[in-house]
Amino acid sequence: MKSVFCIGEVLIDFIAEKQKRDLSNATNFTKNPGGAPANVACAIAKLGGKSNFIGCVGKDSFGKYLLKVLKQNKVDVSNAKKSKAFTTLAFVSIDENGERDFVFSRGADKKLRYDCNIKKAFNHNIVHFGAATAFLGNRLEDAYNRYFFDALTQNAFICFDPNFRKDLWSDNEEVFIKKCMPFIQKSHLCKFSLEEAQLLSGETNAIDCCSVLHESGAEIITITLGSKGTLLSTSKKQKMIPSISVDTIDTTGAGDSFVGCLLYQLGSIGNPFDTIKDFDLLVKMVTKANIAGALTTTGYGAIPSLPTYEQVFS
Repeated sequence: MKSVFCIGEVLIDFIAEKQKRDLSNATNFTKNPGGAPANVACAIAKLGGKSNFIGCVGKDSFGKYLLKVLKQNKVDVSNAKKSKAFTTLAFVSIDENGERDFVFSRGADKKLRYDCNIKKAFNHNIVHFGAATAFLGNRLEDAYNRYFFDALTQNAFICFDPNFRKDLWSDNEEVFIKKCMPFIQKSHLCKFSLEEAQLLSGETNAIDCCSVLHESGAEIITITLGSKGTLLSTSKKQKMIPSISVDTIDTTGAGDSFVGCLLYQLGSIGNPFDTIKDFDLLVKMVTKANIAGALTTTGYGAIPSLPTYEQVFS
């Protein structure tokens, strides 16, 4: 079993349940652990894989809580850092269809310092980059780029998820695109929502999006399409893989659960690079990842709703 290193933010999601999509209407919030890379790490570990989270929390009660949750979910947090800055917060309002409205209050996540001692651990393992806050400057972006270089030089299998948040990049989307491109060019697996694929490719149709992104360098592409399933694409083949029908309550973390399940499976085989040329194996993996993503939408909050191995693979 290969280790999967998940790099990026961990934070507190304050969720307003069933109070309409607009946060201005919300009055009551429930505390939940979150942050896309942390969600992915928990998804992998909950399925029985080996995951290691690299990010930064505050030395406050929220930071202690988040590290406790990660440990409880059997995520290795030995490379997580602590800062005097307050732990990053996100306020999320969810409507009846599970759709969300976000507001971020950034704190400790941007204080992550690069640690040169981690480099060798990447060797022939898997490194996942979730970019919700990683391209917003500060120490996190510097560490993120240096870890990316380390992953490339250590022959790691690299996964990239842009985790685009419109409210973080309003009127600045071109900068986001520019910063994503080196990761798309060099990553072996890229996971996009349709909105992200359209933004980064400049195309509208999902298949056309894949063509442009493959030309940029992406080898394996998945575009998650909610209840419709996932478009799986390589430079030679494409296939639409359906999801399962569930009663959706909250879509938070569904994409993270999907990519976590995919990375768990990649870490379970001898050489994840073999999947680049084995489309049939990728189809089987994405089918299971669709199940994981769908099941996550049946509960509130990302980490509390992540499925177990038995739920996905039985």
